[in-house]
Amino acid sequence: LPLAVLLKDTKLMDVKLGQLGSWLAMRDFTPGGIMGAVRRGYDRYYNKYINVKKGGLGGISMVLAGYIVLSYVWSYSHV
Repeated sequence: LPLAVLLKDTKLMDVKLGQLGSWLAMRDFTPGGIMGAVRRGYDRYYNKYINVKKGGLGGISMVLAGYIVLSYVWSYSHV
């Protein structure tokens, strides 16, 4: 049981390949859980790249690059 508690709190980057199945089984895939994960990711991105004292173009350029890649993927079948 202590291993399960520790595995649930482990970040994805720290999970071993053999533990990936059990780690995924412990995730919350309900709509509320997914929305919570998206919200935490957005907050983390915002606080790291946008809400800083001395900002640069890093955060905005990543959003722009992501939009360009996504637009290309969406229109790839038309090319």
